[in-house]
Amino acid sequence: MPVMRLHRTVGVKVGRVQVGGGAPVVVQSMTMTDTADAKGTAQQCVELVEAGSEMVRVTVNVPEAAAAVPEIKQRMLDAGCDAPLIGDFHYNGHLLLTKFPSCARALDKYRINPGNVGTGKRRDEQFSTICRVAVEHGKPVRIGVNGGSLNQELVISRMQENTDRDLGRTSEEIINECMVLSAVESTALALESGLLKDQIIISCKTSRPRDLVDVYRALARQTDQPLHLGLTEAGMGIKGLVWSSAAMGVLLAEGIGDTIRVSLTPRPGGDRREEVYAACELLQALGLRSFSPSVTACPGCGRTTSTTFQELAERVQGYIRSMMPEWKTRYEGVESMTLAVMGCVVNGPGESKAANIGISLPGTGEEPSCPVYIDGRHAVTLRGTYEELARDFQRLVEDYVVSHYPSRV
Repeated sequence: MPVMRLHRTVGVKVGRVQVGGGAPVVVQSMTMTDTADAKGTAQQCVELVEAGSEMVRVTVNVPEAAAAVPEIKQRMLDAGCDAPLIGDFHYNGHLLLTKFPSCARALDKYRINPGNVGTGKRRDEQFSTICRVAVEHGKPVRIGVNGGSLNQELVISRMQENTDRDLGRTSEEIINECMVLSAVESTALALESGLLKDQIIISCKTSRPRDLVDVYRALARQTDQPLHLGLTEAGMGIKGLVWSSAAMGVLLAEGIGDTIRVSLTPRPGGDRREEVYAACELLQALGLRSFSPSVTACPGCGRTTSTTFQELAERVQGYIRSMMPEWKTRYEGVESMTLAVMGCVVNGPGESKAANIGISLPGTGEEPSCPVYIDGRHAVTLRGTYEELARDFQRLVEDYVVSHYPSRV
């Protein structure tokens, strides 16, 4: 069961998904295909949803992209995927949404960046146009402020005030304040344009963890709108994972955040689903959600000079991810299952007994046998080649799923 959220917010319905209002934190991601390629974009949307993303965002930047959105949505539905589809708009969203009403109807939510909708009076007019389209079609919006595309008129005026009044504030403090102010003022304008409170989600993203924590704490004090949480431009690999987790982990533990994205830069040709897996693992680590069986694995040391336990842990993790799209539709509660793949006798039996199903592989110099524990009891001892161990352990996992989790069929 998800833990109680501490920061209570208004509930917003995005397609079939509830955001805020006490609902569990929602995972979302964004495609990196050319949106005009409807087939390829729909395929990536489905892949992200199968990996655990509960909402998927696509950039809508040119007429060809806007024209492709209805086909993308239909292809998703034809594939049995009814996850909400979100349109990301910058600079010309007011034009695309009015010129392509079929796009406006097909999307489940619009994302507006108030720093990228124009300048001066045109900014408010064009922002209001998007809001009125949302009202017309009954769609929610996310007001998404970004540190890298903040309203420069606002920043310059606050910087000048800091100089003129000798306030002694740092540029980081001023920018953080401007982000929150932009979000709050834009929310007020969205309400004036006809949107209701239960149609507005807010985000204030920056690329520095400490700033993100400060901004969202301030934002949470000033609004009860649902908050989308994410460290933007987090970076690649380990850096992106650590920085995102450091910032969002603090906020989520304080009850701040109703939907999240882990914005990882993929390697060339990398797997976009990695950011979805990361978001799911973060929520699962904090006890907020359960998405997939968790695998406890030994980190390795001088006792584990064989790589068998590493290879088996990786294979089991991959097996679980490949099976989850099927398992979650067939077996109730399977996402709460725990597994252990351990490398030697020091912690192997103990961790294996603590899991629903665990295997303790032999370390260097230990007897070449692998006891398997099921719900704390020694069930069987496996022996043989790596391929035989992997096959037999996967079979035990499959048998456990079938025998321990009620069928949804």
